[in-house]
Amino acid sequence: MKNYKFRVRGKVQGVWYRASTKRKAEELGLCGFVRNEPDGSVYVEAEGEESRLQALAEWCRRGPELARVEAVEVEEGEVQGYLGFELQRHAG
Repeated sequence: MKNYKFRVRGKVQGVWYRASTKRKAEELGLCGFVRNEPDGSVYVEAEGEESRLQALAEWCRRGPELARVEAVEVEEGEVQGYLGFELQRHAG
């Protein structure tokens, strides 16, 4: 079990990025959350098997059809033990 933190930059708010990320994460059997950030980016924290996290990272680099992803920063974090995958409205 690993924890990955993603910061996705580009045209990623208002294009169904969060809902699409939640659906993809659930398909992959991952737990965690996704939320919009005040700076216009999207933040994702996900936990699960490394191969599944890599698949989510690959998906995040494309995103949903209307998104225009410019950059995805990925770092490993501490496992939090999330249950399910949440769509959060915004930071804070």
